[in-house]
Amino acid sequence: MHLSTYFFVTVLSALPLHVAAFPAMGSLAKRIAASGDDGVEDRQLIGDLKQGITSPTGQTIANILLGNEPGESNVAGYKPALLGTAACKADTCCVWSYVSKAMTLAFTGPTGRCNSLARAAIRLGFHDAGTWSSSLAAAGQDFGGADGSIALAPSEAGRADNAGLGPIIQQAQIWSKLFGVGVADLIQFAAKHAVVTCPLGPRTRVFVGRIDSSKASPEGLMPSVTMSTDAIIALFQDKTISPHNLTALLGAHSASQQFTVDKSKSGQSQDSTPGVWDVAFYNETLQATAPKKVFQFDSDRRLSVDSRMNDEWTAFVGDQSHWNDDYAAAYVRLSLLGVNNINNLTECTKVLPAARPTYNGASIPGLFG
Repeated sequence: MHLSTYFFVTVLSALPLHVAAFPAMGSLAKRIAASGDDGVEDRQLIGDLKQGITSPTGQTIANILLGNEPGESNVAGYKPALLGTAACKADTCCVWSYVSKAMTLAFTGPTGRCNSLARAAIRLGFHDAGTWSSSLAAAGQDFGGADGSIALAPSEAGRADNAGLGPIIQQAQIWSKLFGVGVADLIQFAAKHAVVTCPLGPRTRVFVGRIDSSKASPEGLMPSVTMSTDAIIALFQDKTISPHNLTALLGAHSASQQFTVDKSKSGQSQDSTPGVWDVAFYNETLQATAPKKVFQFDSDRRLSVDSRMNDEWTAFVGDQSHWNDDYAAAYVRLSLLGVNNINNLTECTKVLPAARPTYNGASIPGLFG
């Protein structure tokens, strides 16, 4: 890869995007029990793990899904071989270290916060992975999920659910071709990279080796801001995501903006600290009045006070480490929905940039201490 090509792609990536947003260091299982959530969904294996655990990676992922291992990791110190060499080609994670460097340049804003491209990447990860249903899978329609179809099936990219994602889909396709990696992996890697690029964000564990699909995923599986709380909770339970995990995943709105719900307030964020992965979203959503220039979704307000989610929602207020732990574990699950070769994946968390547990005086006490 020529340096000039690398520079062009990363500069292109940093251009502003106008996108809409939908939106454990301890044992998740213990937290579920403490919160009173029955956690049935959080104890389900998914994909080929349901037929058996046949590899160390499969066992690791099963442990994360069951709450027995953390969904984030601070492992570091990886030094890749030169891109394009035989040594790099022989190491699955090598090329991803170069993808990671490109994304760091593309996702970091001038003040050190994650920028609009990073926010779009987080949304894209949700929208690709979220198009899977356990009930449809049981009925013989086991497709969709984290398979890259949002970027590989034109009809899926054009759905109303995915309005505004065109530029980040195009960028994902560019990176996939440039580095020779799968689109499904690229989308989920970008979503996790973008989160840790945001100050205070968790370093969610990365697994690669998904199988790409150009078959459009089933329709009607993404939530909307007009859905009832019952409908949204049921929708995610059908994805094996409990109210406990849904509460953690909704915190991604900490780094989101809205452009289509109310076009007169286009670009407004969902908390007062856009570009920083902090718990302000949880606190501010509970307040009677939203902060100035913060656009709050009605669905978030209703979910925040729902009896199935309020205890956990309130627990996240003022507890960054707790949220990071739960979000990382929940997102590992989300990022593997519809993946039926989990036993064959490779962990490449070591190529992610280091987490930044402090930003402008804010910190995560004891996160890496």
